[in-house]
Parts: sequence; C-alpha cells; structure tokens
Amino acid sequence: MDMKKRIHLELRNRTPSDVKELVLDNCRSNDGKIEGLTDEFEELVFLSTINVGLTTVANLPKLNKLKKLELSDNRISGGLEVLAEKCPNLTHLNLSGNKIKDLSTIEPLKELATLKSLDLFNCEVTNLNEYRDNVFKFVPQLIYLDGYDKDDEEAPDSDAEVYAEGLDDDDDDDDDVDEEEYDDDAAPGEEEEDEGEEDEDEEDDDLSGEDEEEDDLNDREDEEDEAEEQRGEKRKRELDEEGDEDEDD
Repeated sequence: MDMKKRIHLELRNRTPSDVKELVLDNCRSNDGKIEGLTDEFEELVFLSTINVGLTTVANLPKLNKLKKLELSDNRISGGLEVLAEKCPNLTHLNLSGNKIKDLSTIEPLKELATLKSLDLFNCEVTNLNEYRDNVFKFVPQLIYLDGYDKDDEEAPDSDAEVYAEGLDDDDDDDDDVDEEEYDDDAAPGEEEEDEGEEDEDEEDDDLSGEDEEEDDLNDREDEEDEAEEQRGEKRKRELDEEGDEDEDD
C-alpha cells in the first residue's frame, strides 16, 4: 500500500494532532521518503516504519514528543545525526536489519540525551570486535543495547514476564491452601448443616440415656410391687393354714 494512503486510513477522520501512535509497516515509500507524515503529528509518541524501503531518516518531520521509533529492516546506512534535531526526546530506537557497518555511524546518537534503548540486530556493525563495549562508550547515556545492559541483564520487558509468572505461582499456592482448608465438594452452608446434625444426634443420645434410666427405675418399682404382692399372698396363706389347724383342735 502507498504510504500516503496508509496514513490517510490510519487517521480515521481524526486530525494529525490527535494521533499518538502510527504504524506504517510494509508500506511503499517514494524514494525513501515518508510521504504524508508532517510536523502536524505533534502529539506522536510511537512511530513504526518497518520494511518500508527507507535509505535515510533526513526526511522525518520534527516530532518533539516521539519516544519510540521503529526503523527495522530498511536500507539506512548513515545520517543518524539528524535524529537529535528531528526527535530530540527519543528513548527507544530500533535500527535492526539496516546497513550500518561502522561505529562512527552510531556515534552521533550520543546527542539523544534521553536515549535508553538501542537495537542493532542483524547489522554488520555487530560483528566488530568489542562491539558492545564500544557502543556503550560512544553512547554513554544508553542503558540497553540489543535487549541487554552492560552487565548482560535483560531489559524490563522480559523481567515483567517473569514477574507475571511469579504471580501465577502465588495464585497456585493460594489455591492449595484453599483446598486444604475447604472441601470443594461441599455446597455452601453444608458444613454448618452437618455440624447441626451432629449436635442433634448428641442431644438425641442424651435423651435416650435419660429415657433408659427412667425405664429401669419403673421396672425396678414394678418388680418390688410384684414381690410385695407375692409376700402378702404367702402371708395370707400361712394365716389361713393356722386358722384351719385351730378349728381341728
């Protein structure tokens, strides 16, 4: 797609000053120019022009608020000194896959006072001896080169992914605790019901014990009454027998 047409589509009835991010990857540039991109894009923070056939950055408009510039897979071989004028507040610059061969080509980037991250993957300059040490020397404000700092520590994006995995691990640990403390198969309130049923069973057991004691007491009273009655009958018979003997005499 023609770059000018692409920019028109990206606007989507907005004015250039409303746009903060603009992606023009794989468009066709006219003689290495970014047609349609003007200094009216004054609020632009992120610009991506990957594989658009750029040979120079001299045609960039002045973009004071631009923070991140993607220029991967173009044919840029020099002229980087204009970036300090065109994009003075750049923090991230990606020049991977361009035709940068010499460290002297990179040296002008030291004028970008806020530049923190620079990528030069697949550029010939990366094959030079002590490439990393020299780039950090020429661009002293730089923190990350090709995704790593001077101590070979990875850039924050990768650290953020590790931090996210640590959180997942914490969530898993919490799940384990929950499984130990609670029965997943039990419905809400079921545990309380079970406890209530146990209490009722205990009360029933207590009542049953009281009933058994009362029944035993009644049985003993009945036995005593029966024994008393038997003794009365026996005494009556004895008296009757004594009376019969007296009549015979």
